[in-house]
Amino acid sequence: MLLLSACSGTSSDSPSGSAGGDAALGSAALVVAQGGLGDESYNDLAYKGFQQGLTDNGLEGTPIESDDVVGQGEQILRRAGDEGLGVVVDLEYSHAEVLPTVAADYPNTDWVLVNAEAAGDNVASVLFQEQEGSYLAGALAALQTVNTSDPKINADKVIGVIGGTQSTGIDKFLVGFIQGARDTDPSVKVLTAYSNDFADPTKGQQLAQSMFEQGADIVYAVAGGTGAGVIQAAKDAGHYAIGVDANQDGVAPGSVLTSMLKKTDVAVETVLKSYADGSFPGGTTINLGLAEDGVGLSDFQYTKDAIGQATIDKVDALKQKIIDGDIKVWNVVEQGYPDYYSGN
Repeated sequence: MLLLSACSGTSSDSPSGSAGGDAALGSAALVVAQGGLGDESYNDLAYKGFQQGLTDNGLEGTPIESDDVVGQGEQILRRAGDEGLGVVVDLEYSHAEVLPTVAADYPNTDWVLVNAEAAGDNVASVLFQEQEGSYLAGALAALQTVNTSDPKINADKVIGVIGGTQSTGIDKFLVGFIQGARDTDPSVKVLTAYSNDFADPTKGQQLAQSMFEQGADIVYAVAGGTGAGVIQAAKDAGHYAIGVDANQDGVAPGSVLTSMLKKTDVAVETVLKSYADGSFPGGTTINLGLAEDGVGLSDFQYTKDAIGQATIDKVDALKQKIIDGDIKVWNVVEQGYPDYYSGN
C-alpha cells in the first residue's frame, strides 16, 4: 500500500487533482527509497533536509512511502503527480526509467531524482560521487588495519565491505573503497558481500560476523538500515564498522571508525530552495563530490586518538589529490567494472 503521510501527521487516502493540472505552488513531496524512514542513513538524512527545506522556504510537504517502492515506481510517481504538487523529490534510483515519462505527463510539477539521472525539462537530477568518499574510507581502513597498537585491530590485514544489493549505484561505493585500500596497501585483503536488503539489521549482523571470523577488523556497511546490524556486530566483536550516508559515529561510539557522509540533506535543501526561488534547475544534473563537499568522511569524534593524527593527515592529503585530479577514482556507472572487481 502507498502511504502519503503529511508532515503534520495527517494523511491523504485518495489522490486529487488531474494529470497535467495546475500544480500547487508551495506543496512538496519526498518519495522515500528502499529501506524506508528510520534507516538512520540515506532516507533519514534526506528527510531531515526535506523538513529543513520546507521550514526555510515556507513550503508544506509530504513524505511518500511504499512497501514496494521499486515495483510500484510508476504508480507512486503518478499518484504524486495526481496530488497536484509543486515539486516531488524522488530518492529511489530505480525510478530513473519511469520518471521521464511520468514527468512529461505532469509538466506543471517539478521533479527531482536523487542518485540517478532522468531526462526532462522539468526534471533535475542529483548525482553524488560516492566513489570518492569511499576511496578515502578504503584508504583509512587499509592504514588502520595494520595499526596493531589499537586493541580493536588484529594481526590480519583483512577488511570488508557489505553492499545492500548488487547494482552500479551500490557498487560505486564498493569499488571506490577497494581502490582506496589497494592503492594504499596492495597486500590488504578486502572481503565483499551483499545483504540484498536495505532494512534487515539481522542479515547485516550475520554478514559482518562472518567477515570478522575471517580475519576482518573493519567492515564498511553500504546497505541502509541493514548497516545497523553491521555496527552492532562490530561493537560485539570489539572491531570497527564504517558507517554510510549519515554520520553514524555516535550509534556505537568508538566502534564506528568513521562514516562516509553523503550529504543528501544538503542536496534536498538546495533543490527546494531553488524551487521556492523560481530557479528550479530543470533539465540539468547536479554533481556533488569531494570538491563540492557533497561527500566525505566524518570527523573521527570518537576514534581520533585510536587512528592518530599522522594517519588522518595522510587521508586528508589523499582527499586533496582527488580534488586536484591527481588521483582518479573509478566510477562503475561511467566506466564499467575494473579488472579487480567483477561485481559479484
